[in-house]
Amino acid sequence: MVYSPVLRFRRAARTLFLVIAFSSLASPAVYAQAVYGSISGVIADSQGAVMPGVTVTVTSVERKTPDSVVTNQSGVYIKDRLVPGKYEVKAELPGFKTAVFSDVNVSVDTQTQLNMKLDVGAVSESVTVAGFSPVLKTDRADVATTFDSNQINDLPVLDRNFTKLILLTPGTQQLGWQHAASENPQGSTQTMVNGQHFSGTGYQLDGTENRDPILGIIVINPNFDAIQETKITSQNYDAEFGQATAGVVSVQTKSGSNVLHGSAYEFHLDDRLQERNPFTQAQADPLTGKYIPDTSRNQFGGSLGGPIQKDKLFIFGDYQGLRSQVGGSKLLTVPTAAARNGDLSAYGVNIYDPLSGAAPALRAQFPGNVIPSGRLSPQALAVLKLIPSPNRPGDSNGTLNNYVASGSETFNDDTFDVRLDNRVNDRLNLFGRYSFANFDRDGPTAFGQGGGPELVSLGGASKVKNQSLALGFDRTIGSNMTADVRFGWFKYKVDVLPFDFGTAPATDAGIPGLNLDTGFTSGLFGGFVGEDSDSRRIRFGSGLGVNRCNCPLNEDEKQWQIVGNVTRLVQDHTVKFGADIRRANNLRVPSDQHRSGELSFSGNRTIGPTG
Repeated sequence: MVYSPVLRFRRAARTLFLVIAFSSLASPAVYAQAVYGSISGVIADSQGAVMPGVTVTVTSVERKTPDSVVTNQSGVYIKDRLVPGKYEVKAELPGFKTAVFSDVNVSVDTQTQLNMKLDVGAVSESVTVAGFSPVLKTDRADVATTFDSNQINDLPVLDRNFTKLILLTPGTQQLGWQHAASENPQGSTQTMVNGQHFSGTGYQLDGTENRDPILGIIVINPNFDAIQETKITSQNYDAEFGQATAGVVSVQTKSGSNVLHGSAYEFHLDDRLQERNPFTQAQADPLTGKYIPDTSRNQFGGSLGGPIQKDKLFIFGDYQGLRSQVGGSKLLTVPTAAARNGDLSAYGVNIYDPLSGAAPALRAQFPGNVIPSGRLSPQALAVLKLIPSPNRPGDSNGTLNNYVASGSETFNDDTFDVRLDNRVNDRLNLFGRYSFANFDRDGPTAFGQGGGPELVSLGGASKVKNQSLALGFDRTIGSNMTADVRFGWFKYKVDVLPFDFGTAPATDAGIPGLNLDTGFTSGLFGGFVGEDSDSRRIRFGSGLGVNRCNCPLNEDEKQWQIVGNVTRLVQDHTVKFGADIRRANNLRVPSDQHRSGELSFSGNRTIGPTG
């Protein structure tokens, strides 16, 4: 038998149609609404008979914007595309008393079921219900935890890190390791949902993508004051979120209302009651007179929202700033003044002349374990000038634990959101939101210009700038069809740089082939003196193995997204279809090893017959 392409297409089309039809019939009133919520129900008379033709008006309590729908032949009504918040629901039909529910809560990606009964009477008569108990959820089988604005702001989260709220959802667990703060300054907590990899959790901000595709973490970690509601779904989320393999975290930002509202806050911590380290902070700093390096944390911000044009155009904005200093100190070992001149007699080890024999057993010991000045490398002497001299007596004749370093790591961030909502008419709504986050971290090194170990979390500088834009509209078409379109864009820009980026200390010291330019190969190389097990091992310069600086690092990620959905009510069932189109440009150039090189200096060069 021969099959034509047309016949194959027709059969495939029929199969696809049957799948869609079966799905819509088997799942009445199912909505995947990344931005909105909805209200639906059945209206009946006092005898339980369904009532078609009832006008149901849903009015936002905050914005006073009304929307009306009419029940169908089965007495069913649905009003979708509702911004999360409080609503008044009113049902009217001539010959029956008006039913009013004054306080109905609508949540993001959730359908609120509200069934009503109308009593015979005049329309001018009304029955007002101050509260109601939602019926058992039957429109979907997802497992989710929802937090509203009050809960988010009242929970005791000291650092106001939104992603930590995910850990309040059953089945979640924080990963044992976290991305470095230099690359993740927004503090995105890596959380496993039901045992799945943390990068499988999808993040949505106003229905647009908010997940970094390379690191798998949140891009804009929203300010608490900006959040209207969040829904954290751990199981059975809708097909609209099919890009996620673990959980889905949907955040809806606040919009303005018809009344001007605002907030302000400040949280302050400092080192005045902090205990000092008896080993590294036993003496006051001669410059500052303080035992503990400056440590403080000041987090502040506020929000403001209200109408630009009452009942029509609303605006909301928020800002959060952080000014942080974290003090740190370390007890380290540096070469003594005598050792810098070749005199290693105080170190308790024998030093042999590598030129006196090819094999260690044939080498002769330097007299008194002193290397003649003429045998000292001028390049090594130049590098040694960058490493500070001992500043404390130390142990083992002053050769061990003879240097204390202290300093403060600064971290500043500024984040804000601006959102506009426009009620064009009773069929068309527009919204737009822009979010910006800027982070600057500057971590001191133990040896100053010689680099060396980090004193707090990073020995270098980190500059990160994150941005997100969301635009969208929803429109009612006829009496039983709605459409919504959203455009999303985000940018994740990270630069992590060595403490001496742009300099050429290796070239200045006469070491060729390391500082090849003033960019990625600039700065002092990573240096390692001695073995890992050596208590006198010295790390200087920069690099991941020296001061936790995975640098220089360049990360530049952008993503565009267009999402469109059309929903139609067909009798008692809902048919929905849509598309999610994305384009991403991702670049990440890390430096797990310093680009100017990493040099190790081993004691094997001067060992002899006795080691």
